Amino acid sequence: MLLIELVLLLLLCAVALGWIARHFKFPYPIALVVGGLLLGLIPRLPQFPFNPQLILVLVLPPILYQTALLTSWNDFKANIRPISLLAIGLVIVTTLTVGAVFKLLVPSVPWAAAFVLGAIVSPPDAVAATAILSRLNIPRRVVTVLEGESLVNDASGLVIYKFAIAATLTGAFSLMDASLQFAMVSLGGIALGILFAILFIAIHKRLGDPFIEVLTSLVIPYVTYIAAESVHVSGVLAVVAAGLLRGRYAPEIVSAEMRIIARSVWNLFVFMLNSLIFILIGIQMSDVVEKLSRFTVGQLFGLGAVITAVAIIVRFAWVYPIAYLPRWLSGSLREDEPMLRKRELGIISWCGMRGIVSLAAALAIPVTLPNGSPFPQRELIIFLSFFVIAATLIGQGLTLPILIRRLKVGSKWNIRSEQQRVRAAMSETAIAAIDQIMASEGAPREWADQLRAEIADRIMLAAPDVVEHTPRSELVTRLRQAVIRAERKELIRMWRENEISDEVMRHLEEVLDYQEAHR
Repeated sequence: MLLIELVLLLLLCAVALGWIARHFKFPYPIALVVGGLLLGLIPRLPQFPFNPQLILVLVLPPILYQTALLTSWNDFKANIRPISLLAIGLVIVTTLTVGAVFKLLVPSVPWAAAFVLGAIVSPPDAVAATAILSRLNIPRRVVTVLEGESLVNDASGLVIYKFAIAATLTGAFSLMDASLQFAMVSLGGIALGILFAILFIAIHKRLGDPFIEVLTSLVIPYVTYIAAESVHVSGVLAVVAAGLLRGRYAPEIVSAEMRIIARSVWNLFVFMLNSLIFILIGIQMSDVVEKLSRFTVGQLFGLGAVITAVAIIVRFAWVYPIAYLPRWLSGSLREDEPMLRKRELGIISWCGMRGIVSLAAALAIPVTLPNGSPFPQRELIIFLSFFVIAATLIGQGLTLPILIRRLKVGSKWNIRSEQQRVRAAMSETAIAAIDQIMASEGAPREWADQLRAEIADRIMLAAPDVVEHTPRSELVTRLRQAVIRAERKELIRMWRENEISDEVMRHLEEVLDYQEAHR
């Protein structure tokens, strides 16, 4: 019963924090980390029992898979150089640097355990950053690089994390063996992910039921991850590869109804996982701090501040030189790959907020070694991980809009203008198709005038910010809203008076919902 009560408490906290984030218009991870921290301050709060080994399996596959599904393959491929340098090179450098500093500050921690902390805080999370950037009309390439980095660095960081955990558990490490195993595990995971993606694409084409399709999409990341880990290859890379490939073919293999349902289901599912993990580690913090009584509060905050500063400084020290290195060495930048400006590099450097992946990795640290002794400095590693996450999310996340305005970083690219252009091209094709059918049927042209007018209206509705607002257009908009409200009011009246069935009510209500959402 206590477990059920704790789950309900976490869900209620998630709802409240999500509402706060939406109401005050800032990324919800910031609200979650603050809420989790405040929960951790509650004395004698019951602990949530969980198996650390199940955290990664439960949380990471769907989050990585959704990110991969939403990643543009064309944009990813076009920016593969900067993405790789950030997602692989910077992750390795951050792991080594943070691990070395941690070892220097706490000499009693083994090297392998020090690198566990480095691997945990090495991959930034793009959720908070892109949520802010998307509202500020930032250059498209900056957003693409950050999203691509977030996708790949999670994989590279977690692979290194597992090697560091294994080295701590066994007490043995060979750079040559680890490098060879790293390559085999990575390539094997990618190959298996591609295989599973092809298999599930074939299955999706034959399902034909939107609810079964959505359920299958939820199963794919877990099946892929567990299968990969069972044959000792990277489950993380397998999930990422499967998501990228399936996302490439998703528009052709799933129904429109499935996409509508899946979008809501996936957003809710991932938000719930994010919320539970953030709040869960907040609850754990009271117990973690109690076990760190040998450190004073000043020492703990000092350690956290130093580790956070190192993680931020390493990113700045890496981003600027690496951006210019290819041109310095050989002038090898392609003509169609313009170099990012210094101001844009500043934004990328400041977007180092850590998030859900780091949290899940910290919670998944084994409690004991194979011989039964405690995992070295486990509580301190968890505390420092949470400190870095909180400091970067709150500090960098809240100051990012200010920095963008100060640097005056803007872009001619606007998602609404691109939607307008594409919608216009689609509508021209649609009208040409109408004219062709009308001609082949020998029907009068005016029979299709109403449909042509509806298609023209879609162009206007696709990008309301681009369309010039005239008194007529504003009146039409208000009329549309009034029509929907009136129709909804009459529909509810007829339903309440039992003039229509619940099934008809739900169907027409859904139609009105879509009209209102796209007005």
